[in-house]
Amino acid sequence: MKRILTLIITLVLLVPLNVLAQTYNVDPSHTTIQFKVKNMLIMNVKGVFEKFKGTVDIDETDVTKSNVDVSIETASINTGIDRRDNDLRGPDFFDVVKFPTMRFVSTIVEAGKDNLKVTGNLTIKGVTKQVVLIVEGPKSLQGDLKLGASATATVNRQDFGVSSGAVIADEVFITIKTELVKL
Repeated sequence: MKRILTLIITLVLLVPLNVLAQTYNVDPSHTTIQFKVKNMLIMNVKGVFEKFKGTVDIDETDVTKSNVDVSIETASINTGIDRRDNDLRGPDFFDVVKFPTMRFVSTIVEAGKDNLKVTGNLTIKGVTKQVVLIVEGPKSLQGDLKLGASATATVNRQDFGVSSGAVIADEVFITIKTELVKL
């Protein structure tokens, strides 16, 4: 009897914790994952990743307990130039045959005055490095059914083995604009 009472009390205490965290899907039709990198020291090459999926668990009472998990299909890279895109899919850059996805999983969420600082592990080409996203939002778009957010980050492509002999800057600027839909 004592074990049953302990189990019931434990379950009752866990129910409110589950209610506080809300899970949202990243809406691919209302999300862009863009990058920009300087090429030939003169011009910026811009592109997007067109296929991705992810979830965001938002703890409404303590945002620092929130989580982000996003996977991106590396072959979905699009800079608007087929020849360049094929090079980027090759072994010198993303090596999409061996590494079809890259993934970001948050480890720490910190609340700032006007934004969130989301630190997490980014894995590209089997290499995992810590990356910091500066996030504006989430902002309500339709009550708690849809939320909007944007994030920026800078990564060093050499850290992930994304390199070649080309004259491309090491710093890659990432901008994400997303709509999150409640599950």
